Amino acid sequence: MQVTEEPSVKIMEELNRDIESLALNIRNFIRNQVSGFKKKGIVLGVSGGIDSAVALTLCVQEFGKGNVYGLILPEKESAPSSKVLGTEVCESLGIVYEEVSISPILESLNIYEKKEQVIKRVCPEYDPRVHKTSLILPDFLNQELLNVPYIRLIKEGETVGKYRLKANDYLELIGLQGVKQRSRMIIQYMYAEKMNYAVCGTTNKTEVVLGQFVKYGDGGVDLEPLADCYKTQIYALGRHLSVNEEIMKRPPSADTWSHYTTDEEFYWRMPIHIMDQLLYSQEQNLPLNVVENNTGLSTDKIEKALRHISKIKKTTDYIRAAPPVYYLNR
Repeated sequence: MQVTEEPSVKIMEELNRDIESLALNIRNFIRNQVSGFKKKGIVLGVSGGIDSAVALTLCVQEFGKGNVYGLILPEKESAPSSKVLGTEVCESLGIVYEEVSISPILESLNIYEKKEQVIKRVCPEYDPRVHKTSLILPDFLNQELLNVPYIRLIKEGETVGKYRLKANDYLELIGLQGVKQRSRMIIQYMYAEKMNYAVCGTTNKTEVVLGQFVKYGDGGVDLEPLADCYKTQIYALGRHLSVNEEIMKRPPSADTWSHYTTDEEFYWRMPIHIMDQLLYSQEQNLPLNVVENNTGLSTDKIEKALRHISKIKKTTDYIRAAPPVYYLNR
C-alpha cells in the first residue's frame, strides 16, 4: 500500500482508498485459490456479521449463487439477531443455505455445564436462569487498569455484578469457548468435502495481527480472502457492496457469550478506528506526530497503546504460526 509523504498522511483515507479495485483483487484471489484447489465452489459460515457478509457477497459475485453454500451455525448462547441477519444476507444473495445448530455438540462435551461451574466459582450468586454473562477487559485508553479480565453478570439488561478472573479460570473459559468455533469448523468441512467445495474464511487483518481467532476454529479454513484488510476496510467494502445496513451498524462480536459482547469490549479495548490506525502506523513506521494528528491521542497514550499491541502480537505468534515439523536428517 502506497503511503503519502508525512506529515499530511490521513490514515483512514489511506486505508479506504480504491475500494473498488480492492474488491476486484479479492475476487480474483478467491477465483485463483478455489481453481487451484480443483474445487467446484465455496462453503462459508454466515454469522450475521460484516466480515462474513462481505466475504459471502464477493464469493457470489465471483462464482455465482449456484456455487456458494451458506451455513448458519447457531448455538443456544448466540444472539437471535445473528441467525436473523445471516438468513437475510443469504436470501438477499439468492444462495442455498442451511441452519445447523452446534448446541448438541457442545452439550455432548458438557461445555455449557463446565462453563457454568467456572462462573459459579467466580460469581457465587450467578443463576443461569436469570443472569446472562460476558467476558470483558478494561478500556485500555480511558482507564489505568491492568490487563485483567472479568466476568460481567447481566440481569434484565442491567449489569448487576463484575468479578475479576484468576488466570486459571480465564484459561479454562477460553478453552471451553474455543470449542464453539472448532465445532463450526468441523461442520463446514463436513459439507465442503461432501460437495467438493473449499471452505472460505472471514478473518480480517486486524484479527490476524492481534491473534483474534481460534486456531483450528475460525482459523481452520482453505482460504482467507479478507486477511490483508483491516476491519475499517471491511466496512468500506461493505458500503461498496451495499451490505445490509443492519449488519453494517451491528457491533462486531465473536457472539459466544449469552450477553452479546462486542470485540471493542474484550479484544480491542478501544474503538476500532483507533486500533486500526495504531496497527497501520506500526506497519508503516509512521512517526508519532502523524499518529497524534490522526487519532487525537496524546503521545503517552499512543506509546502505551503501541507497547500493548506489540505485547499482544508477541504472545499470539503461536496462533498465526504453522505447526513446526521435525524432519529427519537425510
